[in-house]
Amino acid sequence: MRRTIAKAAVVGAALAVLGAAWAHGPTRQKVRESIEIDAPQAKVWAVIGNFQDMSWLAGVTSTEGQKGNEIGATRRLTLGPGATVDEELYKYEPDMLSYSYRITAVDVRVLPVTNYSSTLTVSPAPDGKAKVEWAGAFYRGFPNNDPPPELSDEAAVKAVSGLYKAGLQGLKKKIESGS
Repeated sequence: MRRTIAKAAVVGAALAVLGAAWAHGPTRQKVRESIEIDAPQAKVWAVIGNFQDMSWLAGVTSTEGQKGNEIGATRRLTLGPGATVDEELYKYEPDMLSYSYRITAVDVRVLPVTNYSSTLTVSPAPDGKAKVEWAGAFYRGFPNNDPPPELSDEAAVKAVSGLYKAGLQGLKKKIESGS
């Protein structure tokens, strides 16, 4: 009888652990991309340092916002197909050539993420160049277990990484070509 109770307790504990693991929702994903630009840091910051201007990012057709670079400033990015992304500035450090923002509203069909925050930073690179780093943390677009493929962790990481890489390449081209 004692053995049966002990076995039941062990099995129950194992099921509880497995159940907790199965019940665990999504984990925070992180993406970090960087690029070197053949220009001084100040020139790069002059292009990206204004939170209200995201014209350097391909696919953004317009940016509207309020409060400039103040903490709590907002902007709405309008994308080519008419989709919008609303963002809020929560950290602005011009002396460090860095700012951080979060997405406050986006359709997960546009960018398959939730609870997204990001930081852009310009730092020195060899030979007078600048290094731009874009780092973000977020959850996938589907908050529950068993997400559809287009809202999975993999889809979210792929979308954000692709956005960062394309954005940084476009920024490099814009600055180095002088346009």
